[in-house]
Amino acid sequence: MKILKITEGLFEKVFSEKNRNKIEKLTLKLAIVGFIIHLGLTFLYNYGFYEFSNNELLKNPISSVYTPFSIILMYEIYLLIFFLPRSFTTSVSKQFQIISLILIRRIFGDISKIDLDINWFKSQENLNLTYNLLGVLLLYFLIYKFDEIARKRVKQKISPTIKRFITSKKIISLTLLPILVVMFVHSFLNWLLITFFKYQASSAEFIDVNTIFYNEFFTLLILADAFILLISFRYTERYSQLIRNTGFIISTILIRLSFGTTGLTNVALIISSVLFGLLILRIYNEYEKI
Repeated sequence: MKILKITEGLFEKVFSEKNRNKIEKLTLKLAIVGFIIHLGLTFLYNYGFYEFSNNELLKNPISSVYTPFSIILMYEIYLLIFFLPRSFTTSVSKQFQIISLILIRRIFGDISKIDLDINWFKSQENLNLTYNLLGVLLLYFLIYKFDEIARKRVKQKISPTIKRFITSKKIISLTLLPILVVMFVHSFLNWLLITFFKYQASSAEFIDVNTIFYNEFFTLLILADAFILLISFRYTERYSQLIRNTGFIISTILIRLSFGTTGLTNVALIISSVLFGLLILRIYNEYEKI
């Protein structure tokens, strides 16, 4: 009981409304500063003041939007960790929102690669932009449908057993937070070495700016979800709920797999992850009516 009280107290301090508001305001300030810095670096590169080894995001001023989106994504991940103890459905909805923002961010990064001098469909970069634009529209609709179905759930009373389960998930959230901070700092420092100091990383994972940190993030998220699923066996034996939770983990796995692909395959995996989660939730809700 003492551990439960300590966990509840620590979680309320770390994720209190006051702290969330502070982090939100800090995120907005950093996003603005990041946008200005990125715009300044674009100016330095285009006018030949400095040569960057990784210059894909510095060729077009519009790509400067990529940086504030990256900063906002960090805040969304903080919220995901906050929502993790609530329910699998709430957590996976936030995951879908994060991957959609990653896709939107990628669009701003792809703008500098567009080639308007050749047939649009003969350029892979142009096609990738098309796939991403269509992917965002489909994701937006599917996430809307997912949240719409999620709101129709019948809210359960929080029994002492469920409360212990929620506390267990809060312990996982509190454990995830420092790990993710360390992972982000490590990934960010490696990116800085490549971009500004022309350091060649031994692994290709730090070369593609779109995959920095998120490969590791979704891998860790899969492990956390699997751990929560195992804990849930102690608190529920309902077949429908176990299948639903397992299905949501599969959705996260599909998202993680998407980072190892490019082009149409990448977008297809992301869309299939959300579609799979949507179908799982719809079937679960129908099953609960029996």
